[in-house]
Amino acid sequence: MPGKMPDLHVFGTQAAPAQWLVVVTGIAALAVVVPHGVWRLSRNAITIAHEGGHGLVALLTGRRLDGIRLHSDTSGLTVSRGRPTGLGMILTAAAGYTAPPLLGLGGAYLLAAHHVTLLLWLATALLIAMLVMIRNAYGVLTVVLSGAAFLLVSWLTSPDVQSVFAYAVVWFLLLGGVRPAFELQGKRRRHNSGDSDADQLARLTHVPPALWLFMFHAVSVCSLIGGGRWLLGL
Repeated sequence: MPGKMPDLHVFGTQAAPAQWLVVVTGIAALAVVVPHGVWRLSRNAITIAHEGGHGLVALLTGRRLDGIRLHSDTSGLTVSRGRPTGLGMILTAAAGYTAPPLLGLGGAYLLAAHHVTLLLWLATALLIAMLVMIRNAYGVLTVVLSGAAFLLVSWLTSPDVQSVFAYAVVWFLLLGGVRPAFELQGKRRRHNSGDSDADQLARLTHVPPALWLFMFHAVSVCSLIGGGRWLLGL
């Protein structure tokens, strides 16, 4: 019918790519996580997920989110208002390092259920929502570019390309979610961790930072194992 909007089938299912393509997307994700030079650039995407995790949990626990800043050195800052102690603050502080691997795990679940389009549109929606809270130019640039990539792939490419893109993104979140905890561990060993999330959690809970670091490792590694099995259809 003339003038009818295209049916996006957001909640429909799409065929998974061939097994060899799933493996290739995993290798490609690994290639942008392991080499240090490439990681310095690709880590910006993990920072978006990290700070987005802080912001989302802050809102869900009743805190007021003042803003998010993303910096060119791949660091970030999320500022929220509310009680300086208590469960809400603890969950907000714990959400950063756990957000990328848990997002990857959720994405792997959607892909295992063949909901490729739903995953792409959910990611786009989260990026648009995050953009409202960004408070610096570099942060706006990185979030806009990321959102534009998802939007263009969702609108302009074939289902096969969308599927490969979605698998690559989820592999990247799962694999890239593992490395930051090891980087924080190295900084702590060199006494150069500053006021890290683990240090903040230690002050809030009187639990040693090393145990919080262990929790970050456990979440990221378990998410990689579980998500990887879903992606590979095991």
